[in-house]
Amino acid sequence: MYTPKYFKVTNFEEIREFVQTNSFGTLVTTKKGKPIATHLPFQLIKEEEAYYVTGHMAYGNPQWRTFETTEEVLVMFQGPHAYISSSWYEQENVPTWNYQAVHVYGTATILDEEELKQDLTKLLEKYEKHREDPVLWDKLSPSLLEKEIKGIVGFKIKVGEIQAAYKLSQNRNENDYANIIEQLHNEENPDSKQLAEVMEKKRKNL
Repeated sequence: MYTPKYFKVTNFEEIREFVQTNSFGTLVTTKKGKPIATHLPFQLIKEEEAYYVTGHMAYGNPQWRTFETTEEVLVMFQGPHAYISSSWYEQENVPTWNYQAVHVYGTATILDEEELKQDLTKLLEKYEKHREDPVLWDKLSPSLLEKEIKGIVGFKIKVGEIQAAYKLSQNRNENDYANIIEQLHNEENPDSKQLAEVMEKKRKNL
């Protein structure tokens, strides 16, 4: 991923938090030289000294069969993004687009049934435990679980390299930066408002 120095992120804890928050990503592999992709929820976990991105897909999805022939897979995560008008700058310039993105590269392997059950249990806990009537693993009937688990394939990707870019107008002056945030808040697009909040938080941490 092309990442100018202004926008490069190297703090792993910051990246880890971003991935956990924006965990619906895109898995990319290749088949006979052609890229193929699937959009999936992922988890970032640590086992001993290594980090893994875990997930699952439908058994009928042929992409999981490419793991054996794809030397390295790519998972892309994206945060809020928005158009930035150059009318928001003090000096004449061209428009741009602000965004947050993380690319994770690694090698993929298939989970066995027990590993898949553990991963699904964690996934349900993440998205259900705060709800009034949470649908957790141990609340579902064994017959339903047995049927459903046969229809999916779990996998984990050992993280080899991470690239992260937060293009948040860090190269603009203070007045431009503050005005961009104000203008984004005024936009009707929810992504614009969310990006403004990210920029506010980022500036406080600088």
